[in-house]
Amino acid sequence: MADAARARKIADRIKVVIAGNLESLVKDPRLGFLTVTDVRVTNDLQHASVFYTVFGSDEDRAATAAALEDHKGRVRSFVGRQLGIRLTPSLEFIADAIPENAAHLDDLLREAHERDAAVAAARASASYAGESDPYKKPHEEADSEQVDSEQVDSEDIEATDGAGEPQASPDDARA
Repeated sequence: MADAARARKIADRIKVVIAGNLESLVKDPRLGFLTVTDVRVTNDLQHASVFYTVFGSDEDRAATAAALEDHKGRVRSFVGRQLGIRLTPSLEFIADAIPENAAHLDDLLREAHERDAAVAAARASASYAGESDPYKKPHEEADSEQVDSEQVDSEDIEATDGAGEPQASPDDARA
């Protein structure tokens, strides 16, 4: 069993070989404007999945898929000769859904942008339901609390011990 790094290297090599030589290998009029997007090889190097996209309509995609399926053996033997490894992986051609996914993401981004614009418009014309800061105290109450704390004199407070009994001052101990 090969390691994952070797499988990635072989997958990259298969991608280059197929992308560069597919038109010369498959001389079929059904083959459309094809782009190989990715190749994934299993770790045991027995199977390769070739992902591709086709520019055109659904009929072009179906015709290209049929052409690739018909000429799969020729492409596999060419890949085997180019790789030079003992076992040539079996090939599976899979139509990649990148264009459909990209269109779907564009639709979602457009919808999110429209919702953001609607929220921004609502925010611009919105006002507070109550006061702007419900946690602030009115200025009158804050001023009266300051006055109350200033009226308390430090001389009025007697020092107490832990039990709440008044402590004797140092002057009382000398007398």
